[in-house]
Amino acid sequence: MGDELATLCLVTSKPTDAVTHGFLPAAVRLGLDVLLVTDRPLDYGGRVVPCDVRDFRALISCVSALRPDAVFSNSDHLQAQTALTAAYLGLPGKDWRSCMRAKDKALMRRRLAETGVERVGCWDVSSPDVVFPAVLKPAEGVASEDVVLVRDSAELADRLALIRDRRMIVEEFLPGQLRTLETIGDGETTWVLGGFRTDVSPPPFFIEERLTWDPLPPGDPGRAHAELALASLGVGFGVCHTEFAGQRLIEVNDRLIGDRCEFLLSELLNLDLFEATLRVHLGERLPARVPSATANHAVASYIWAEQAGVLQSAPEPGPVADAESGVRVRYWPMLPIGSRISLANSNRDYLGVFTAVGACPLAVARSVAGARARGGWEISA
Repeated sequence: MGDELATLCLVTSKPTDAVTHGFLPAAVRLGLDVLLVTDRPLDYGGRVVPCDVRDFRALISCVSALRPDAVFSNSDHLQAQTALTAAYLGLPGKDWRSCMRAKDKALMRRRLAETGVERVGCWDVSSPDVVFPAVLKPAEGVASEDVVLVRDSAELADRLALIRDRRMIVEEFLPGQLRTLETIGDGETTWVLGGFRTDVSPPPFFIEERLTWDPLPPGDPGRAHAELALASLGVGFGVCHTEFAGQRLIEVNDRLIGDRCEFLLSELLNLDLFEATLRVHLGERLPARVPSATANHAVASYIWAEQAGVLQSAPEPGPVADAESGVRVRYWPMLPIGSRISLANSNRDYLGVFTAVGACPLAVARSVAGARARGGWEISA
């Protein structure tokens, strides 16, 4: 990269811990000159470039004038725009078509069916062909927002009446254990980092309550199918967080796993995933050897609001005392004190999360249970 600092355009909108505490410090460690390109400039410090980042034309025009060495985003909503910008500038980046397929669930289902990888029922909300029970969800949604199980056409109509200004689709209900597959690729080499087993709330909603480190071995049918499906979608560059049940995909997220699991995964693997991701976008190749977990067990255990109101108190963030020997527990707040809560029946209801890493699953489980039992969350009406 020569004697001058390489310039990174980090494309972002709403501030997240992944950007603030992950990618920005990683960029500093790499000695990068960082320009934050965002539609929310007042939310950030440092060198900020205002831009309508959701418009790919505006983003290409803005970033091309900055002449960066790399352009990157970790936002669910900005992957295709960022990929198009990287392609225009001839910089390393994702395939914008794969980003579209990952973001738009109807496009994902269509591509997988066309390539013969899998067929999952996917219908327009007005289709008379919907097979029940089915799942109503936003076509481009995240965080389980407005995702609900519907058992008949009347229930579908009732749920649709409560939703405004979102393009919704209806999908076949996929039973089975929900799992994740975490990957990073440089366009030629892909690391399968492992995955979590996900416990979700009882129907009709799908709130992720707990993620437990449980990587499937190479050759496992579910893992092999997920890898094949990602290849069919064109996913092979950068980080990706994929959810699946059995041998069918639930969704593909063209970013690091979120909700503080990105930090847990880095700790578990003893790998700076933020730095590794930026290196790939700078054009560096991944080593041939995939890192393996340095601990045997990890858990993310979420606390969510069960009533609407104002959050009056919560535990202090940071390492949690009184964990068992060999276990590291940390609490991450996800809403600041004073936040007004309107129940969404989704991951948006999270108040915080305990993440824990250790060698003994029972010790990890007991340590997290003890931390949760101490409480500290108060919501007033």
